[in-house]
Formats: sequence, structure tokens, C-alpha cells
Amino acid sequence: MNIGEKIARYVTRHPVKTQRGLEILPGFVSWSLILFPVWGSFVVPEVVAYYVITFSVYWLYRSITMAIFSVLAHLKVRAASKFDWLDNLKQQHPKTWSTIHHCIIIPTYKEPLETLVRTLAALQAQTFPKENLHIVLSFEEREGAAARKKAAELSQRFHKTFGSLLTTYHPDIADEIKGKSSNTAWGARQAKKLIIDKKKISLNNTTITSEDADALFHQSYFTALTHDFLTREDRYNCIWQGSIVFYNNIWSVPAPIRVLASLFSVIQMHLLMRSDRLINFSTYSTSFRHIVDIDFWDTDVIPEDYRLFFKSYFAKKGKFEVHPIFLPIYSDAPESPTRWQTYKNQYEQLKRWAWGVSDDAYIIKQYLTTPNVPFWDKSIRVLKTIEDHFLWPVNWFAITVSAFFPPLLNEEFNRTVIGKTLPQVTSALLTASLISMFAVFIIDAINRPPRPKKRRFLSIIFQPLEFLLLPIIGFFFSALPGIDAHTRLMLGKYLEYKVTEKV
Repeated sequence: MNIGEKIARYVTRHPVKTQRGLEILPGFVSWSLILFPVWGSFVVPEVVAYYVITFSVYWLYRSITMAIFSVLAHLKVRAASKFDWLDNLKQQHPKTWSTIHHCIIIPTYKEPLETLVRTLAALQAQTFPKENLHIVLSFEEREGAAARKKAAELSQRFHKTFGSLLTTYHPDIADEIKGKSSNTAWGARQAKKLIIDKKKISLNNTTITSEDADALFHQSYFTALTHDFLTREDRYNCIWQGSIVFYNNIWSVPAPIRVLASLFSVIQMHLLMRSDRLINFSTYSTSFRHIVDIDFWDTDVIPEDYRLFFKSYFAKKGKFEVHPIFLPIYSDAPESPTRWQTYKNQYEQLKRWAWGVSDDAYIIKQYLTTPNVPFWDKSIRVLKTIEDHFLWPVNWFAITVSAFFPPLLNEEFNRTVIGKTLPQVTSALLTASLISMFAVFIIDAINRPPRPKKRRFLSIIFQPLEFLLLPIIGFFFSALPGIDAHTRLMLGKYLEYKVTEKV
């Protein structure tokens, strides 16, 4: 028995102990890397210096690659947005295109009626035949009469628009975690029973989309999805991901939230070019047959997107991919009635995103115990996910303040050559990495919706200066929610799902 088999057997025999150990690991690693430059400056300042330089080089590499790929993704999105997908679809697949159906699950809890009307209106504007679109509004039973009132108004307004408009009410079920994943699973199961089976729609000819309640698809999204579905041989072993951009309310949120929305939008755009890092996020599509094959979404987790990918990946023995659709999906940035509540809302959303690290225990256990998955492919995918999750709270500290500790805390080290040059070297590397910020600003400026006429001209002049807030924004809206999530997981203080407030 080799060492891999021994580890797999141990994990299988001790599920609780290994689960808890793997939950402690991310917080232990992140806190160790954050605190190392402090205590290490007294004990091994040279090692701290090389740690800081190595991290700065790593950050420069990531910045340059993001700049390059975001430009390429932007060009592809612009081209795809202007392309006549319906005409091309009819020419390429004249006999089969109209046999494809799309089921869209919209899990919702306390979303304003106006938001849901806007979402359904965007689906109504799709170029693909609306009779082939089947909408499931999956409310939570605990929302009570308010949910049923919204369902009645939406049904009255849109019941003749789509092939189906189903409203469901997800009950509180024992052993489920309240949130998007369990609600989506409920809605999908109801769709299978009340739409697919009842209307005798072919499971093999149907996709299923998990759509955030505030997401607005580009009008050609489902036409492009149909084209890719019919073209790909691996149509039952993949997920499709569009370009998530947080532009719906970009002009109405405070400057720090606007900077974050811009940054996240360009990051999501550039990821479409990274097949090694592309994992479905927020709003995405897959085949209905695949969802049935893997028994739908898991109901005992908060972050559903990464969990769905790795559940699919290991179930299909590594023969599973995420394919990009270079069309925008417009989403809301967090916004509340007051500025302070908006900041709090953004923090809670980012803490929930950072809670994706809770999936790493599941991912690592699947990596160790699932046989017959190609070693290098699974290793690269898992390591890149762990890298992103584990370093989330570390990045800000490593690139912003760590270089100052050795010279500041160790006077003897400060007299050495490396001690004197460390701040300058790291500053030069990080300055070079600012090239990505220019790419972010330019691509964001091109892709944002037009500014409202009521906006003052001076605010346009000062718009580039908003990005100077990034060091402060990074601390409060990246480092803090990241370390908050890691520490909670490490201490076993499990997070409850909180819906991002909409106004």
C-alpha cells in the first residue's frame, strides 16, 4: 500500500477528525503568514525579507497576467456582444436548435418586487424563443405572505411570456443549511417534476441555469448557450459561465463600493480566459441531465458554485470543464438605504464569498479519496483553488505592510544591505504591478453603462482618483472579511447565510 492509499484510508476511517483538521488548516496558514513578518523580523529577518520579495514577485506576475487576459477577454466580449447569434444558430443547426429548452432557477429571499420584475423583463428580451424558456421562481417558505404576494404579481404579469413560469416555496428542511444552494436544489427538483416530466421535455435537450435574482442576461445569452450546447461533444460534462459585471447600479453606490464593483467585474472578465482557474460563479448554466446525474446541488453548504464544480469534477472522474460564454451578465453591487449600511452589506457579502474556504475540506478529501482522476489535472485544479482561498486574507498584509517590519523592528538588520534596500525593492515591484490597475480602469471605463445625466462633471474628472482608495478598501473589504471567515471556520463558528440587501 503506497502513501496515497494510506492517507485515503485514514481520511475514510476518520471523517470527523479529518474534516475538523482541514477546517482549521486555512486559518492556521493565513494567520501564520500574516504574523510571520512580525515575529520573524526579530528571529530570521533575512528569511522575512526573501518572503516579502517572493510575494511581491508573485503579485507582479498575477497583476501582469490579469492585465493581459482582461484585455483579451474584453475584446472577445465586445465581439460576441455584436455578433448575430440567432442567425448563426439557425444556419449551423437548422433542424435541432428549436428542440433545445432552457430551465432558469431563480432562488429568491426578500428580494424587492422591482428587482424580480427587472430580472424577468431581461429574460423576456432574450432573442431565443421564449416558449423554450422555463422560469422557476424559488421563494423561501419562511418569507411568508410577502413571497406569495410577489409570486402572484409576477405570475399575473409574465404568465403568458415564457414556456413555463413556476413559483415554488422552499420549506425549512432538517439537516439543510438555509441559503442559495438548498433553495436552488429545491427549485430544480420541482422543475424536473412539474416542467420536464409533466411536459415531456427531453432531459438531454435541456439546460439548467442558476440565476441570481438581480442578474440580467445579455439578450443573446441563451441563443449563444444553445449554439455551444449543440456544438460541444462534452455538453453533458461541463458548465457554462458568462462574464459577471457588477454594473446595474454602479453609478448610485459610494465610491469605495464602486471601485470594488469595477475591480471584481474586470477580474471575472479575465477569468474567462483562464481555463486553469475558471470555475463557475454566481450565475451559470449546465445541462439538466448532468444535474440529475449528480443528484442536484448539495443542501448542506453555503457557497454553492465551487461546491457544484468540484462535486461534478470528481463525480465525472476529472472529465469536466467550465466553458466561457463571452457575453455580459449584469449584477448589482451591494446597496442599502444608508451609506453605512451599504458598507456593512458589502462586508457581509465578501465574508460570505470568503466563506468559500469552507469548501476546501470537501475538495481536499475528494482529492485524496476519489480514485481514477488524472493526477496532474486534479492537482493543478485543487492547488490553484487552495492558493486563491488560503491567500485571500494574506495578500493585503504581504504586499502593503510586511516589507516595513524587518527594518523597523530589527535595528541590526536595518544596517545590512538587504535591510536598507528591502522597502525600495518591494516598492519597485509593486509599482510595476500597477500596470494591471491601468488595465482595470480602462476596461472598466469602456464597459460601464453611460453615466446618468444628473452626474456632475467634476465627479468624472475625479473618477480615476477613486482607485487611490484601493489600499484602504483592500484592508476593510478584502483582508478583514477574509480573515473573519478563516477565523470563524478555524474556531468552528459556522457562518449563517445572509442575503445581500437590494434597494
